[in-house]
Amino acid sequence: MLLGLSEWFWQEWLWFPEGLGWADLEDRDGRVYAKAHDLWVALPIALIFLIIRQVFERTVATPLASLLGVKETVRLKVPHNPTLDSYYCNITKNPTQTSIASLCKQTGRSGRQVQRWFRRRRNQDRPSLLKKFREASWRFTFYLLAFIAGLASLIDKPWLYDVKEMWQGFPVLTLLPSQYWYYMIELGFYCSLLFSVASDVKRKDFKEQIVHHVATILLISFSWCVNYIRAGTLIMLVHDSSDYFLESAKMFNYAGWRNACNYIFIVFAAIFIITRLVIFPFWIIYCTWVYPVTIYEPFFGYYFFNGLLMILQCLHIFWAVLIIRIAIRFLTHNEKVDDERSDKDETDESEEGEGEEDKKDMKKNGPVQNGHTVHNNNHSKRE
Repeated sequence: MLLGLSEWFWQEWLWFPEGLGWADLEDRDGRVYAKAHDLWVALPIALIFLIIRQVFERTVATPLASLLGVKETVRLKVPHNPTLDSYYCNITKNPTQTSIASLCKQTGRSGRQVQRWFRRRRNQDRPSLLKKFREASWRFTFYLLAFIAGLASLIDKPWLYDVKEMWQGFPVLTLLPSQYWYYMIELGFYCSLLFSVASDVKRKDFKEQIVHHVATILLISFSWCVNYIRAGTLIMLVHDSSDYFLESAKMFNYAGWRNACNYIFIVFAAIFIITRLVIFPFWIIYCTWVYPVTIYEPFFGYYFFNGLLMILQCLHIFWAVLIIRIAIRFLTHNEKVDDERSDKDETDESEEGEGEEDKKDMKKNGPVQNGHTVHNNNHSKRE
């Protein structure tokens, strides 16, 4: 069964235009072509990236965080309560007012105390600023180096300046060593992101990030197999060109450098919009969607490849809306640039407000224990 499925999967009509096939990509006369089995190299590279990341975060990112003044928010730990812990872990982290009333009866606590317990418990589960900073610094380092390496490998290639050149001689396009390593390193990195997604900082666009990583891995892998490598290198370069600005803005945000964060974010927003909403759809997708049909008849691989590009473009539009919203808020109201995708600590304003209320209750009614006033009958007389 597996053999039959494999034979069907690798049928030439799925992967190539009519009249072309795998035989056209066999090495000959000193020319080397991309092979599907080359992609297995990305798995050990992904594991190496995971190891390098751990070393980098401990030896580089953590000292850098200290140097830039990343300050941790002091989070008060909640006392262990079996009833509340069970409700939090098994039912919901955000109880309704009806549930709070029921929990008050079960625990003997006041409604305010139960709400505070859940708030502090949620805060304990949120990633620390240091964790966010280390993750952002790792991605910043990779995206910056990947962009520089990609630009260096493409700077002398004609398809960087005329995208139609990517189809000259297709699919019999010789594989260059720089293209091989550019592909394997990018593919390995995105595989490592997918492997580490469970431990990374989870944001509100978690599902979109998963879709992005999967679509990127499929796009890189498919373009490699059918020798769309020239198009693939341009797509990777366009994506890497703005990402390191976003990660550097996050780093300054976590460090509390407001002005640096704001201005870097505006630069990022401008580059993102130009590369993802102009260059990507109107140059690259146009050249992969419209121009190829003037050379050969459409085939499954043509539709599959462009379908993946359209998925990425939809994600670009989704993120562009968030980016533009943040940029407008900063430019019109001079507000601090914040990542709308990240959960914020339910902290100090509500905590301080409740603390003041507690103090008032203490002065008015005396100490409060489990929601009830504790009366002190040990009065001392003053002569």
